[in-house]
Amino acid sequence: MIEQKVTPTKHKSTVIHASTALPQPLNDVSFSNQERIPTQSTEFNRVLGGGLVPGSVVLIGGDPGIGKSTLLLQEGIKISSPECTVLYVSGEESPSQIKMRANRLGLDASHLYLASETNVQTILDYIEKLNPNITIIDSIQTIYSTELESAPGTVSQVRECGYQLITISKRNQMPLVLIGHVTKEGAIAGPKVLEHMVDALLFFEGDRDQVYRILRTVKNRFGSTNEIGVFEMNENGLTEVSNPSQMFLSHRNEAIPGSVVICTMEGTRPLLLEIQALVTPTSYGYPQRSSTGIDLKRLAMLLAVIEKRLGFRVGTHDVFINAVGGIRIDETAVDLGIVMAIISSIKNEVIDNKTVIIGEVGLGGEVRAVPRIEKRIHESQKLGFKTIVIPWANQKNIKVMEGIKVPTVNKISDSMELIFT
Repeated sequence: MIEQKVTPTKHKSTVIHASTALPQPLNDVSFSNQERIPTQSTEFNRVLGGGLVPGSVVLIGGDPGIGKSTLLLQEGIKISSPECTVLYVSGEESPSQIKMRANRLGLDASHLYLASETNVQTILDYIEKLNPNITIIDSIQTIYSTELESAPGTVSQVRECGYQLITISKRNQMPLVLIGHVTKEGAIAGPKVLEHMVDALLFFEGDRDQVYRILRTVKNRFGSTNEIGVFEMNENGLTEVSNPSQMFLSHRNEAIPGSVVICTMEGTRPLLLEIQALVTPTSYGYPQRSSTGIDLKRLAMLLAVIEKRLGFRVGTHDVFINAVGGIRIDETAVDLGIVMAIISSIKNEVIDNKTVIIGEVGLGGEVRAVPRIEKRIHESQKLGFKTIVIPWANQKNIKVMEGIKVPTVNKISDSMELIFT
């Protein structure tokens, strides 16, 4: 709880007053289908739903040092041209620091307008005078209003500054991109109402010790909320990864016990990933359960199914699961692959490295159908896999393909007999 002294604002209200016309049927409402402003990155466009919509507000959050400023700086420079004015406002770095970064990345920033400012009234004046096509704010937590006595980054300051910037964005039909700090729990710092006001909420994920970064959509009023963009951090900044499946499997040379390839869907994109499992007798009084990239509660459920339906006593063993590549998997279509990886580690038997396993596992040990099975099979075939194990209920939704085997299974016991025979 923080005590704040609230003073009434003296500036004129910037509320956009709507037309005084009476309510009308939805079919009678007129609108103009404005074209999106595409970015130069295919991955960024995919996450946005095709580009920046005029008048839309995009909020990007992520851990410190993950690459938020680098991504928006290089995208702002690439978009800027004599026909497209881009204003980049930084409240954290001086113009010389940003210029140094642009030179290090080898970018020509002759058409990017740069300002180092934290006063929201001054920023609004810049926007009114320059009338940019796109404005980038880095970051919203450093911006303050002189009408409030609280410090920058507080709830009232973030709410008021965000409201004023979003208002001018809607009025001028100007795309606005905001960078947001995150708390130690990973949520956007400031009031939750900021996430409700913006049109798109993106999170930049990844480990700073690794080179791969994932841009994930959480909210998008103009596109899908399940898309991801994959980038690689190198000396030239962030470069997009056009074939993430091949990238995630690039270090998988030979099959080892506990290793299996699964196929998950991220929006409309199928991704092939490697799941690794390690099961060892516990040396402690309580067995350990550790997972990276997999929901721990989902893992506990699958272990209970293995013990109840297959008879493996995993209650006295430590179980470690890792989704290689640092990606987080939320889809249940990877259940069967996780179960087979655990059994492979228990039996110390390898699974053929040209096999992909797909399927959701129920509490009764049954293998349930998954959506978009043909896209998963096509992606697996494109990367050279010869066998794709799928649920029995999905067999009516696929076409016979040459050069690959598509066996179907109805229970996890059938899967074990098929894979380890």
